[in-house]
Amino acid sequence: MKRVAIFGHPVIHSRSPLVHGYWLKQHGIAGEYVRHDVAPDEAEAFFARFAEQGYAGGNVTIPHKEVAFNALAEADPVARALGVANTLWLEDGRLFGANTDAPGFLSNLDATAPGWDANPRVALVLGAGGASRAVLYGFLERGFDKVLLANRTLARAEMLAAHFGSRVVPIGWEGVPSALKEAQVVANTTSLGMKGQPPLDLDLSVLADDAVVADVVYVPLETPLLKAAKVRGLRTVDGLGMLLHQAVPGFARWFGVTPQVDAGLRDLIVAELAAKGQLEA
Repeated sequence: MKRVAIFGHPVIHSRSPLVHGYWLKQHGIAGEYVRHDVAPDEAEAFFARFAEQGYAGGNVTIPHKEVAFNALAEADPVARALGVANTLWLEDGRLFGANTDAPGFLSNLDATAPGWDANPRVALVLGAGGASRAVLYGFLERGFDKVLLANRTLARAEMLAAHFGSRVVPIGWEGVPSALKEAQVVANTTSLGMKGQPPLDLDLSVLADDAVVADVVYVPLETPLLKAAKVRGLRTVDGLGMLLHQAVPGFARWFGVTPQVDAGLRDLIVAELAAKGQLEA
């Protein structure tokens, strides 16, 4: 029986075991997916000796994605481009890894807002933290001419933009209203709008009628930003879909079956969110 896990600190609130447990049951696979908390001061040694830990692979969450990447014998192109890994597996005792955050983000958009990238001109990314790397990579991969990267600390946006090249244009937060006027798709990667955090208050009236608004936050499921976008009549994409879609490649790698993100899986996670009072802001 293959045993895999989610590695991070903390991991007690991770919903990955629910996701993979659903697929294991659905496909009748004798496998196990658990949580494994790895203390930050133990992470480097843990991933360096991963083959000795008793796992066939696993997922990596904060704050260990960079440490895990540095321990890889081989990395996929996305992980190499971003310098972080979130999916691990063993081949002949060697640690391999990938980054499925960017593909997961794109798959979620494809499934929820088909045709969103039919004419890829300008995208706007809010926030220059860890999640924004995958989103930026995704927009560039889909051929956007320009990706505006807005952050309250302009220097941080400038550093991240330099990593991706001239198509990523850093702007200060004061430039967001103007950026909204030309953006075809807006993606929030900040914690604003997350339960317990201040809302992301933007004037969406200047967005084009066919614009798409996405949020990587999924607690609450419908953030204030997404609510405002729906009132405006825009297509919206919540962060839960990204969580589910990014999990697909890992499961396929470990268990040899490519699972589907279906209504039953989404309903399972939504019910868990509701039970914990995390569905609403």
